[in-house]
Amino acid sequence: MKEVYAFDFDGTLTTSDSLAGILLFRAGRLRFVTGMLLLAPWIALALLGLYDNGRAKERLFAHFFRGMAIADFDNLCRRYAAASSHILRPEGLEAISKAQADGAEVLVVTASVENWVQPFLPGVRVVGTQVATDHGVLTGRFATKNCHGEEKVRRLLALCPDRDSYRLTAFGDSSGDAALLALADEVHYKPFRR
Repeated sequence: MKEVYAFDFDGTLTTSDSLAGILLFRAGRLRFVTGMLLLAPWIALALLGLYDNGRAKERLFAHFFRGMAIADFDNLCRRYAAASSHILRPEGLEAISKAQADGAEVLVVTASVENWVQPFLPGVRVVGTQVATDHGVLTGRFATKNCHGEEKVRRLLALCPDRDSYRLTAFGDSSGDAALLALADEVHYKPFRR
């Protein structure tokens, strides 16, 4: 039977949140703090479950990236990944390498934006939140739903639809991964911690 391995990114394969990391990398400390203070009401409402998590994240993304050329954004994402490889959990990378060596299909299914996750994991298929552009410029909006919760399951099943034809092993660390973990045959919750 075919084997599919699905890994969450932030917190599962990393030791810190990549969204906060790339915002700080882009803006510097002062602009990062100022932006977070301006958006604090939306972030707080989302944390309390009173405002959609994806919409709050989109507001945050727009504040820091709207109007940026996609080519410049992709370059920033590559530089961020190169400067931040220390956030990757070695045990997670080993698990990915072993699954690939064993012939499994390996996916990283993440709420983070694909553009900055992919450079961390060359050779691995990243399924995440996608950004919208207009004439090569970031609009500040997402082109897909935030790949969080049930959306992770929907996106995985779009790629691997015949669920009875494969064995799914899933790795996650938060409530945003609960639906994906519930779909799996084998579950690893908060793995790769020493």
